[in-house]
Amino acid sequence: MYDLIVIGAGPGGYEAAGHAGRMGKKVALVEKERVGGTCLHVGCIPAKTFLRSSKLYRECGESQNYGVRVGSREFDMPAVVARKDRVVGTLAKGVATMLKRAGVETISGQARLVARNTVELGERRLEAANILLATGSRPAVPPISGIGSARVLDSNTVFGLATIPRRVAIVGGGYIGLEFACFFNEIGSQVAVYEMLPHIASGCDRDISSRLLQILKRKGIEFHLSAKVTAIDEDAEGALHYTEADGSQGADAADCILNAAGRAPNVAGLGLEEVGVDFSAKGIRTSDRGQTNVAGIWACGDVTGRRMLAHVATREGIAAVNNMFGRKDRIRYNAIPAVIYTHPEVATVGQTEEELQAAGVDYKKSIVPMAVAGRFLVENEGGSGIVKALAGARHGEILGVHAIGDSSSEFIVAAAVMVATEMCVADAAGIVFPHPTVSEALREAILAMG
Repeated sequence: MYDLIVIGAGPGGYEAAGHAGRMGKKVALVEKERVGGTCLHVGCIPAKTFLRSSKLYRECGESQNYGVRVGSREFDMPAVVARKDRVVGTLAKGVATMLKRAGVETISGQARLVARNTVELGERRLEAANILLATGSRPAVPPISGIGSARVLDSNTVFGLATIPRRVAIVGGGYIGLEFACFFNEIGSQVAVYEMLPHIASGCDRDISSRLLQILKRKGIEFHLSAKVTAIDEDAEGALHYTEADGSQGADAADCILNAAGRAPNVAGLGLEEVGVDFSAKGIRTSDRGQTNVAGIWACGDVTGRRMLAHVATREGIAAVNNMFGRKDRIRYNAIPAVIYTHPEVATVGQTEEELQAAGVDYKKSIVPMAVAGRFLVENEGGSGIVKALAGARHGEILGVHAIGDSSSEFIVAAAVMVATEMCVADAAGIVFPHPTVSEALREAILAMG
């Protein structure tokens, strides 16, 4: 009898298992594929490894702006893939070591719930006082004719590319599509993005997403907004067919088509119906403590469909473990930072201006250029960006911070603390920011609301 069985070994699952193990609990972690999950093997880490290489390649071409002359440059795709594999391998070993030190038993297999406290793996059955579902997500497959053809890649399979495609068509203008659009654009591919909504980066503050769109357009990325992809020819030289907002139709040829239409929770085949867990195709429903409607069954990460981010999965998993073993804990979903690793980066936390307007909240705001920070000018010749801060009109509590500009991912956690603790502008203005750092742009945005 285990204290906890975790199904799924992505960031939510393995961090939760390790946390419970360090608490002295008897824990089993069940994974049908590879420990580390999507984020480590075909998600966050591989994507950022690719983006680091493409950024360096671009910077070599711009190095003369910094007084450095480079004779020649070449983007070696197989070498980039090999480096990605080394990085992933190193981190995977680290996860395995952490689990071993925590005393977690790792079991390979396909798990299914057969009772409130029983998991079935083939002919084997395991029992536990608590079960944590952390099965993650998979690339969503929109209802487009030809989307399942061999010539269409998704965010899992794109990392196996051996050559640089001449022209890339990307279906979806969310964070996955935008990051890959930047990658392919920087290594020399022609890139076109097709998005059903009238704007990119859905969920972002509109000032930020609009600026990101203009910057990416200037880089040469082609965008078709309010466009619906209707079909993809399955032959190698076939086209992607789409309908524009005005009803006109078009077709574009592409060497590579990437399905970046988002991700869908892995809820099938878990036995949720038989046990009575409340769920839908959008995910398993949980409280802010990680509890499902069935006592002793918990869930975290992408399978809940709440916020499909690795760091959210980790926080949800640890919170669930704390609550199941008597430590009161909850997730503050209003203070979850998020980053789009485009070039430039986008980093955001808290409510957007559009959300505040829809809720009828009185607020004040400030928008300052990232260039107010000397460090930003030093490191981003010709670059631009802004920090936008939002606070309650009456009490000055910080409600949201939204930034576009490189290095914003590194200071957004400070803004997350401010939002999570409901810090007021007057108190935040007293925080000392180190100089010279890009984070000083956040300081100026806060002072501007004083």
